[in-house]
Amino acid sequence: MNVIAKKVEMSLTRASWIRKMFEEGNRLREILGEDKVYDFTLGNPVHEPPARFYQELKRLAENPITGMHRYMSNAGYPESRRAVAEVVAKDSGLAIGPEHIIMTVGAGGGLNVVLKSILDPGDEVIVLSPYFVEYRFYVDNHNGVIREVATDANFLPDMEAITAAMNPKTRAIIINSPNNPTGVVYASEILARLGRLVVAKSQGLGRPIYVISDEPYAKIVYDVEVPCVFKYIDNAIIVTSHSKDFGLAGERIGYIAVSPKIDNVGLLLDALVFCNRTLGFVNAPALMQRLVAGLQREKIDIETYRQNRDLLYQSLTQLGFETVKPQGAFYFFPKSPLADDVEFARRALKHNILVVPGTGFGRSGYFRLAYCVEKRTIENSLPAWQALAGELGLIK
Repeated sequence: MNVIAKKVEMSLTRASWIRKMFEEGNRLREILGEDKVYDFTLGNPVHEPPARFYQELKRLAENPITGMHRYMSNAGYPESRRAVAEVVAKDSGLAIGPEHIIMTVGAGGGLNVVLKSILDPGDEVIVLSPYFVEYRFYVDNHNGVIREVATDANFLPDMEAITAAMNPKTRAIIINSPNNPTGVVYASEILARLGRLVVAKSQGLGRPIYVISDEPYAKIVYDVEVPCVFKYIDNAIIVTSHSKDFGLAGERIGYIAVSPKIDNVGLLLDALVFCNRTLGFVNAPALMQRLVAGLQREKIDIETYRQNRDLLYQSLTQLGFETVKPQGAFYFFPKSPLADDVEFARRALKHNILVVPGTGFGRSGYFRLAYCVEKRTIENSLPAWQALAGELGLIK
């Protein structure tokens, strides 16, 4: 008996490794205690939001605006969109106005709105592996087809591979910088090369290929800056959220920003607003829109993330693990000492270390660690990492 849709049933069998391992961590914590389980599975920020967030929350609670919880424009409050637009305009140097901004239910909601707006059945979306696993389901939600293109050895875009993957069905490319799961940041030269490629291919195909830049980690970088994609790519759409930079993962607040250089940009914006409504998101939460409007230049203190990164990088590399040092976000993506990364995750679990196999991100032979954890979790885990490395022959 078919109780649920066959497509959903198939998807469940491939469901997120992240959640599977996170749930296993919860089970172990109940048995062993919090301090004996080393959970690096979920990118769930440990930081509390900036102090100004609480100040604004208190101010609004004590001085409510008449009608502040009623329906609004599906694109969001004008003042919220204006505040976002001012920042994006300054970063990009373009004439970005509130009309180019749509407030969304986080980046996940925003990505679904964009894909619904631009995809016809069978259209292809290029994603660069390794990639955030939900991209596959988001594209499928709107009858699109995902086309995986591997990045190079340093997890940077391979332009020749992207070029080879493009065809008359190509409609969009999703990029994610700083990247989940690798922590790699795409430099301006890379974005410029991608921009030139997209222009040439769009002209050849006679229809635009969009670059969708997924940017929830844009403010979490170490010793580098994240270039604004609008400076280098005309057909660009930014989708982001404040889950990570404000520590508001549970509030689901973000936005879409559309480059004014896109041809017929007004029609695209109309489509985005329409899809925001008809997908059921309707609009971003009213209270969160008002709260984040005045906080666009704020972010959490990322120094503890930097310290976690440095401690974990030094410790793992000394034990023989191979990894690219992250420039942003809060993830490592080391090479698995075993060819079978799922088996490696199982072996790590025996030492109470929880990681996510790279297979879950479209890149087998690796594993992901989320270091947005308390520093003591890393410190307590080091003997377990040493024992695991010894078991696998990385150290003698």
